[in-house]
Amino acid sequence: MATKHEQILDYIETLSVGEKISVRRIAKELQVSEGTAYRAIKEAETKRLVSTIERVGTIRIERKKKENIERLTYAEIVNIVDGQVLGGRAGLHKSLNKFVIGAMQLEDMMRYTEAGNLLIVGNRYKAHEYALRAGAAVLVTGGFEASEGVKKLADEFELPVISTSYDTFTVATMINRAIYDQLIKKEILLIEDILIPLEVTAYLTLKEPIRRYHELNEQTTHGGFPVVDHSNKLVGIITSRDVIGHPPSELVEKVMTKDPITVSMQTSVAAAGHRMIWEGIDLMPVADDHGKLKGVISRQDVLKAIQTAQRQPQQGETIDDIIKSQLHQQSNDKLILEFRVTPQMTNAYGSISHGAYTMILTEAAGAALKTKNRKDSVLENISIYFLKPVQLDALVFVRPNILDISRKSAKVEVDVSLDQEIVGKAMLTFQLLDR
Repeated sequence: MATKHEQILDYIETLSVGEKISVRRIAKELQVSEGTAYRAIKEAETKRLVSTIERVGTIRIERKKKENIERLTYAEIVNIVDGQVLGGRAGLHKSLNKFVIGAMQLEDMMRYTEAGNLLIVGNRYKAHEYALRAGAAVLVTGGFEASEGVKKLADEFELPVISTSYDTFTVATMINRAIYDQLIKKEILLIEDILIPLEVTAYLTLKEPIRRYHELNEQTTHGGFPVVDHSNKLVGIITSRDVIGHPPSELVEKVMTKDPITVSMQTSVAAAGHRMIWEGIDLMPVADDHGKLKGVISRQDVLKAIQTAQRQPQQGETIDDIIKSQLHQQSNDKLILEFRVTPQMTNAYGSISHGAYTMILTEAAGAALKTKNRKDSVLENISIYFLKPVQLDALVFVRPNILDISRKSAKVEVDVSLDQEIVGKAMLTFQLLDR
């Protein structure tokens, strides 16, 4: 039986794209409290099922596939630029495929403006009208209004006309930043990308005998299986260690491990991998927010996904990517890395930030481990016991030195020097992944 929260989410997914919803309407139609309705709508917003716009309300938007996540809806544009919708509210759910900056003659502008575009322009009323007739929405910059005729046309064509107080350059920068952030999100591997779904997941129920565990073990060669109750809620996990010494007729619920470690569909693969290595787990159940089993992930699949992701070209650059790109190997004999401090790495005082420093130390230590063919590792602890400020544009040399390495762990000391003077020292401990 689905909970009220789940029922509301299912109901929202059945609504047509572009439909307006409210807490009061949901509460009335589904016979739930307004508090329950509000919480469900907020989760729907997190899942990108709806978008809430100031002075407009909450509307059902198109749920974008991951491979197409960089396409924004007009509703999201309104929120990005803190805009006001002047007309065409019925089209806010639509996605735009390109934005055009109207900084040219009208004829040239229209040559570049097509259906599904967003024209960013000032108070050029003819351009507003021509864009709408071409099937494009309009973003009016500088806080200007649109004519009454344009507003009526926007309503008729269901294409938004949005006004923002920001100038054209700032607006273009803000939208570019949003698309860039979406590209980075697109590249982050989540559990939902590697999940072994419930339909092909082998699992046990509370009232089944241990005999059933042995049957599944022979069929799949897996050593552990999730355990669920009558409503498919995850209640435990059973492994070969749990069944040793117990008769085949004993029930699963008597020997299983209760409250197993789980992850959600939106957990990153990297975070799940770290947890599995840390806890020594080979199989981890995946559950939704209500504790229902959605599938499982295996340690082998997680490691394979991480290694594959490392070989993929990057489209969106994070701060970590920028720092990694600055590190260059200076010497082949003894590993020495060099990097130059760029503006993105600095704090408010113009010296290298603590976060960038930590990243450089970690990358250098990881590079040292790779020379020993230990490519897969997880940082367990970092102790920075000497640190001096390093200024913008400084060329710094990093020397990692492996002090101890075993099958399971490694200790690496890292020296950071500037003009032959030590400006940083750290000790890092890593857990090494079994190959």
